[in-house]
Amino acid sequence: MQQGMRFVVKEVEEIGMLLPPVEDCVLNIGKFHGMVSLAAFFPFKSAQAALENINAISEGVVHADLKLFLETNLPVGGVRLHFHSRVKGLTAQAASKAQLGLGHSYSRAKVKFNVNRSDNMIIQSIALLDQLDKDINTFSMRVREWYGYHFPELIKIVTDNSTYCKMAQLIGNRKELSEESLEEVVMDGAKAQAVLEASRSSMGMDISPIDLINIERFSNRVVSLAAYRLELQEYLRSKMSQVAPNLAALIGDVVGARLISHAGSLTNLAKYPASTVQILGAEKALFRALKTRGNTPKYGLIFHSTFIGRAAAKNKGRISRYLANKCTIASRIDAFSEVPTCVFGDKLRDQVEERLSFYETGEAPRKNLDVMKEAVIQVSYDTDMGFILCLLMVRTETVIVVVKKHAAEAVQMEEEAPAAENGDPIAKKKNKRKSEAMVVAPETPQTEKKKKKYAD
Repeated sequence: MQQGMRFVVKEVEEIGMLLPPVEDCVLNIGKFHGMVSLAAFFPFKSAQAALENINAISEGVVHADLKLFLETNLPVGGVRLHFHSRVKGLTAQAASKAQLGLGHSYSRAKVKFNVNRSDNMIIQSIALLDQLDKDINTFSMRVREWYGYHFPELIKIVTDNSTYCKMAQLIGNRKELSEESLEEVVMDGAKAQAVLEASRSSMGMDISPIDLINIERFSNRVVSLAAYRLELQEYLRSKMSQVAPNLAALIGDVVGARLISHAGSLTNLAKYPASTVQILGAEKALFRALKTRGNTPKYGLIFHSTFIGRAAAKNKGRISRYLANKCTIASRIDAFSEVPTCVFGDKLRDQVEERLSFYETGEAPRKNLDVMKEAVIQVSYDTDMGFILCLLMVRTETVIVVVKKHAAEAVQMEEEAPAAENGDPIAKKKNKRKSEAMVVAPETPQTEKKKKKYAD
């Protein structure tokens, strides 16, 4: 496996580099040997060393081996086409196999990087969840239509699809129905009594035992799919709490997962501006509006959030724009933070609540900078971190909040407070300095003269 190489160029034509005769000299090995000769070669010691070097290059870091080679030899350029002919004992096939093995190792290392924060599982889960919703709805309607021939009155009494399939599986032949078995499924005595009375005076047709067996089997499949859907939703909630906890706390697990899935990944979603996140999922309506010169859509996937539904009709566009801004901040925190936490998402959700209250009552909300400072201090206190670097995009400004407050220091400050009350002179001096620093200096006579002059 090759690592570093240095070639000495004997002849070069910069002006006519792209001319066909010059390209022929590069492709012809005989002419190429007359222009370039191998001056230095430093092979990799092992496959592990090759993987470490290529990972360092991908992250923009100069490896120690590469630095040593560059300091020892002057870099002229890498030539791969005729490299195997310049090194004794190296064939083109061996060089190709070494490059292929290094590429596979690099790809495996990238795939295995931070398995717990992988957003691919979220994309697949939300796609399967949406497909299950469609399938369960279709299958439930088929059960209603099939079992409705025998017991049509049950459709109006039980409206939930999963409960209806359980009832069809439990009842079977309506003539053999008992009240005790119904209350376990319906969990409502009045509704169970209504089903019992309807079964006695039903207008449905009689059904054969073989037909009932097939209906019960199909109902069992639908019930099992509904139970698996609940398990899948719980799995999605756990994955969102690991990968994007702030986005999930702000806008919900399902809507946040749909945003990630539509963007392709959490990193892609973090790169989007707030205006793109606002209409994400409404691309067809946007291009149709641009083509017909009509009104552009105000929201896309974020319409399924509870905030837009709670807002008044005149404020839906404003709250969707504000919510998209907060979703962008939350996705960037989730994508680039090392420690997953939902503190920022909870704070951003409180901000959206305050903005909704502002639209209704006119009460001014808190500033974003103050809220984020509180969140950063809370995270630094709760997670016992040495420092936190939080990069937040607030409208057109970039606010960098750096907290170097260790949790042990916070505990120490809490211990110093009782000591000051008990008469500790050192603690009293510190408190005195803080109080003196907060006292505002009185106005001098000169400033009072200036005020009078401006007043005149």
